[in-house]
Formats: sequence, structure tokens, C-alpha cells
Amino acid sequence: MFLPPTEDVHVSLQGPLPAAPTGAAAPAAHPDPCSHLLGNETAGDYRRLVTGGVARVADAVARAGRPFTGVSPDELAPRVGAIDLDRPLGDPAAALAELEEVYLRDAVYFHHPRYLAHLNCPVALPALLGEAVLSAVNSSLDTWDQSAGGTLMERHVIDWTAGRLRLGRAADGVFTSGGTQSNLQGLLLAREETCRVLRKNLPGPAPLAALLPQLRVLTSEDSHFSVRKSAKLLGLAPDSVIPVPSDGDRRMRPDLLAREIDRCSAADLTVMAVVATAGTTDFGAIDPLPAIAALCEDAGVWMHVDAAYGCGLLASPTRRHLLDGIERASSVTVDYHKSFFQPVSSSALLVRDGATLRHATYYADYLNPARSAERRIPNQVDKSLQTTRRFDALKMWLTLRIMGADAVGRLFDEVVDLAAAAWRLLDADPRFEVVTRPALSTLVFRCVPSGGEHTEADRRHTDLANLHAREALAASGEALVAGTVVDGRHHLKFTLLNPRTTLDDIRAVLDLLAAHAGDHATTRGAPGAATAVAGAAASPVR
Repeated sequence: MFLPPTEDVHVSLQGPLPAAPTGAAAPAAHPDPCSHLLGNETAGDYRRLVTGGVARVADAVARAGRPFTGVSPDELAPRVGAIDLDRPLGDPAAALAELEEVYLRDAVYFHHPRYLAHLNCPVALPALLGEAVLSAVNSSLDTWDQSAGGTLMERHVIDWTAGRLRLGRAADGVFTSGGTQSNLQGLLLAREETCRVLRKNLPGPAPLAALLPQLRVLTSEDSHFSVRKSAKLLGLAPDSVIPVPSDGDRRMRPDLLAREIDRCSAADLTVMAVVATAGTTDFGAIDPLPAIAALCEDAGVWMHVDAAYGCGLLASPTRRHLLDGIERASSVTVDYHKSFFQPVSSSALLVRDGATLRHATYYADYLNPARSAERRIPNQVDKSLQTTRRFDALKMWLTLRIMGADAVGRLFDEVVDLAAAAWRLLDADPRFEVVTRPALSTLVFRCVPSGGEHTEADRRHTDLANLHAREALAASGEALVAGTVVDGRHHLKFTLLNPRTTLDDIRAVLDLLAAHAGDHATTRGAPGAATAVAGAAASPVR
């Protein structure tokens, strides 16, 4: 499939795109629609078609001089909306040219070193090879008779991950669509295990609806929003998720967790799960896992660790110890499509006791009848919330077989090192205020006025300056950064997942942000407008 582009498919990216003639008749339908289906007879067509697409994407990636064009929804929507999906072009070259116009030209390119916004990574080439293979073969991982070797390979990648987590010989897991689904399934298992124990201690039958109101989930105030979303989906009470305050490093405080466990017990509430985080989205903070595990073990509570971001430490040659204690978790979320440099989607839920996955099992006579389990036929649908499911494990498989885990770990170490160096820049720069030293590769900070913030009006102006700085930077397309709110105030955020990003890139983006914030303060007449952001563009970080 990865052959030089052929002239009959590849359309040059140079020059304007040909305009479709107004009112032109739709191309005649191909006499045989089967010619568009992959099969023995069309393997050559498939090779040429995909080669053309790969060539166009490679060109787009190679020529991307910035991470984004700055296009707005109002600008792009008319172009997309004008396309009549009932009038096929009939020609791959024309369709690819149209794709350039509505997607590739204005795409957000995560591989660019000045994309610093969200937890999106440049992707490993072996994983892209896997993506091409799995899409073409199109195995469905729900049952053995739809995937065969794919089932066993996914199980092997799960076993490898469980080994890295040190969960023990009884561990198991399944691939998912992402961290939100993994967290949902982890909490589903926690709910079912908790209710099973509660029913054992009750004098009579108790329906699930009668038990739900007393269930509680304890988690850091900085944990992912999917914890609250999962609780709602699982039928828990609106106040079922109790946030536990964090310390100065934005890590859950074990002393306050212990107090909350005791308070729930005194109020006849049942703690269904404690959700610890290994890499919070904003701060990259890793909760004190050993202390939390000890509290959960003493209280008999399910411990779920959301390691969607921090899971890259599993491959780190130097920082694996930061995940010490994770092996005591009941369940763990990992997102390979974050710190393992995999394409979306590639995620998994791991459990220390594989038997608990039975809570997701449902036998359907047409698909996975109970007799299949009795015959030990490996049907992954028995463990999954999904039925039809892609062979996403192939991307990790080929990454491990071609790059190796140590190479992946070194890449993650590089971005963590970069974040530490960037923190030193920010901490020394009077134009910015940084919230906390990073544990992983995120930095939360904000532009601050040189004269300080003495009134609520000053603080509001600073908030607006930071909001403007982010929006103006995005509109320019020169770089992309994220935004968040900390203690009620708007902040900016770097999420560093590209090992090709340099300190010079960081310096340049900081100068741009300071200039945009200063421009806003000047034009809005904020207090201390002329010097609203110290030095603005005149004091570059060095």
C-alpha cells in the first residue's frame, strides 16, 4: 500500500483547486457498485486509491508551517454545507481535491511543535501502519469467529499492559474507545461488586434501585469530569460524587480522604469507589497512590486509578516509580492514544481480578451464547461494553514490535523533561504566574499585570486579557494553547506531548501570548493599561 503515488490518483497540492461547474449533472453511476468494495478483484484499485490518499496526507503534513490556519466555524461551515452528498463525484482524484478544501487545509495538526493545547500527540509511524491494516481487514473484536488472531493479539497486549502495571496473574482487561468509557466501565464494576457485598449482608432481596441512593464515589477535586458523568449514567444520586480537596501540588489529600470515608460510614452511606488520578488533565498531578490504596484496603473499597495520561510512565526508563501503588488498584484506565503516541482511539480498562469483568457479560444466542464460554471460546464481547469493536490493539502491537517499549518511554521522558525546563522559564518570567511545578508535561499559568491585582476589577481585566491572548493566538494559527479555570480565574495551559517541541518554541509562544494580552489591556483601557503585562513583547523569555 505504501508505494510511490500514481499520476492517475494523486492530485497536486499546488495551485487553486478546480471549481465544480455550476449546475453540472451528477456523474453517471458506475455500472457495477461492487467495484467500490475491497475484494480479490479490486485489490489493485485499493492499492492505487490508498496510495493517493496517503500521498496527499503526507504532503499536507510536510508543508504544515503552523498547527492551524485560524479558520473560524463561520468561515468553514459554508464550504462544508455547500457539498451535496447526494451527488457523488465518482472520481477519487476529485474527491481528494475536495477533501483538501474542506478538511486537510484547515485541519489542526498535532504533529506541529507549536501545538501545545490538549492531550493530543504526534502518532508513531508503526501505529499508522497498524491503522491501515486494521481498517482494510476490518476485523470485529467482539467474537472469535469475527477476528481469530486479532482476539489473541489484543489479549496479549492486555497481558503486557497488566504486567507493566504489576497487577498480578489474575489480571485481565479489554480495549475501549477512550478514557471516558474505561472510567465508566471501571465504576460499573465497582458498583456491581459493592452491591453484591451489600446484598450479602441484608436480610432479604434488595433491588439495585434501592441501593443506589446510598452509594458514593470519592475523587480528587481535580479529577476528570468523566467520573461525574459516569456516576450519572450509572444511576447514582446527583450528590454521589464527593470531591476531596487537593494539596499545593494538586494531589488528592489522603488525610481528607480518610476523613470523608469515615464521614460516609457515620452517615450510613457506602463508598462505592475511590477514584485516584495518575496524571490529572490540567496539572498532570499524580495522586499519592500508596496512601490511597492503604485507605481503600482498610475500608474494603474499590480503588480505580485513572491513568489515561500518566500511563506513559509504564514504559519510562527513569520514572516508572511515580506509579508505585498502582498495582494495588482494583481497576485502571490507560489511554495509549495519549502518552504512548497512538492514533485515536486506543485505550483500555485493566482489572486486578479478571473475574469482575463478568459484570459486563451478556449472552446473546446469535453472537456469544453461553455454551461458547463453557467451551472456552475467547469472545471479547464477554468483557466489553461495546459489541462491534475495532482491532485497535494492532496499533500498539506494531508499535511494540517495531519501536519497542523503551523507545516509547524515552519519548515520554523527553516531554516531561521539556515541561520541567519550561516551568523554570515561566517561574523566572515576571510576565507570567505559574500555578505549580509539573509532575508530567502540563503547565498551567497566566499572564499577569506588572502592577499587580489590587481589586476585583483588576482580576476581571486579567481574566479577559488571558482569554483574549488564547483566542488571538488561535486566530493567528501561529500556535495553539489550552485554557482552564483555577480557583475561579482564567488560566492558560501548555500540554507538551511532542518531543520535537523545543524551548525556543516555548519562548516564542510565551512572547506571542504576552503581546496579545498586552494589546488587549491597552485597547480595553484596563488599569495600568500601558504596562498591563510586564514587558509584553519587549521582554522576551530567554
